[in-house]
Amino acid sequence: MELIAEKREKLGKASKSLRAIGKVPASIFGKGMDTVAITLENMAVKKAFESAGETTLIDVKVGKDSYKTLFKEVQYDPVKGNIIHANFYKPDLTIRTEAQVPVEIINSDENPLVKSTAAVILALVNEITVSALPADLPHKFEIDASKLTEVGQSVTIADLDFDREKVEIVDMELTDVVVRIDAIDTTAEVEEAVVDESAAIEGLTASSEKVKDDEDAEAETKDKK
Repeated sequence: MELIAEKREKLGKASKSLRAIGKVPASIFGKGMDTVAITLENMAVKKAFESAGETTLIDVKVGKDSYKTLFKEVQYDPVKGNIIHANFYKPDLTIRTEAQVPVEIINSDENPLVKSTAAVILALVNEITVSALPADLPHKFEIDASKLTEVGQSVTIADLDFDREKVEIVDMELTDVVVRIDAIDTTAEVEEAVVDESAAIEGLTASSEKVKDDEDAEAETKDKK
């Protein structure tokens, strides 16, 4: 993947005028190099980040120079939601690095148990920390929910599909559960409905008794007159 950038000479407040014309101010940094301030097209950055995430190497070209980088940080406008700044990290391609790899569940709507509302797919882990050379980092861990055919069935670290010779899972055991399919507990919903109905009946009863008491009190007042 490749991004074409321009070197940015004006810093600070000048970034606001860049954003107004659809540009994104960004920086490239890494060990043993001076930080390079750059400018990118907003849509190009958006598409690249959606496709690469933080684990896929991107060639950022700045004039005659080219940098193999990873997205390190992306900042968004809190109101408009568009990208307003990005940082790119230039790693040493010969040294292993740690990264957070997202877990993506697919085909949940094709699972028969989910379709029948008998069960639900639970993601117990959203990201998994791995260690690998920058070029070997997995883009994501994809889990096919349609293959979970029994309630209680799970996918563990040991079940994930990745190159174990190049990628190491950090701080998790092979038996740790990543995704599980569980039965939907309708008992609690029924009990809640019963409690609500009982409360409603008690409320009506109390109201009826109050009305009767008010009527008796009114009748008694009239008799005294």
